[in-house]
Amino acid sequence: MQPFTTLTAVAAPLDLPNVDTDRIIPARFLAKPRGAPGYARFLFHDVRFEADGAEQPEFVLNRAAYRGAKILVTAENFGCGSSREMAVWALEAWGIRAVIAPSLGDIFHQNCFKNGLLPVILPADAAAGLRSQLHARPGATLTVDLEAQTLTAPDGARHRFEVDPFRKQMLLTGQDEVALTLGHEGAIAAFERRLASGAPWLVPQAGG
Repeated sequence: MQPFTTLTAVAAPLDLPNVDTDRIIPARFLAKPRGAPGYARFLFHDVRFEADGAEQPEFVLNRAAYRGAKILVTAENFGCGSSREMAVWALEAWGIRAVIAPSLGDIFHQNCFKNGLLPVILPADAAAGLRSQLHARPGATLTVDLEAQTLTAPDGARHRFEVDPFRKQMLLTGQDEVALTLGHEGAIAAFERRLASGAPWLVPQAGG
């Protein structure tokens, strides 16, 4: 998992509230393997494209100024609906590293951390103010500093955000739960040896 420290990048505003995971990635794409060629195309597919495959020019990520966006600033309850982790995969495939919102779907919020995306919760008026600035200045950048837990807006205003200390450390070091567990591989192996020696009846035997 790629570490997240400080990110300065183009941010795209998405004003719709209650954007559910089916809108982020439609259900018919869920069987596609992560990392499949063109995975980024699934992101917001049904609002990004017409039925014939042509881009909808009014959708924010189809506009030239926002095509390179790595930060998404959204309205309330982004990522609600079903628990599909693929919604985060699609954002990641596009290049999104941070999602800023007044509120996020609970499972989507946790899936962001598990996949190296930083979810930032700001008051509704602050998030709306950021979106207004981004609409007024297409292609403007935001800076997200995870260590300092601050976000710097295009107008220079700074917003502080809260993040769980454990999740923060995992993002800073680029670790997921598997990597964290493997970091204790030696201790796990030592425990298994003690268990096999002291209580062999609890340890499955080869061919048993």
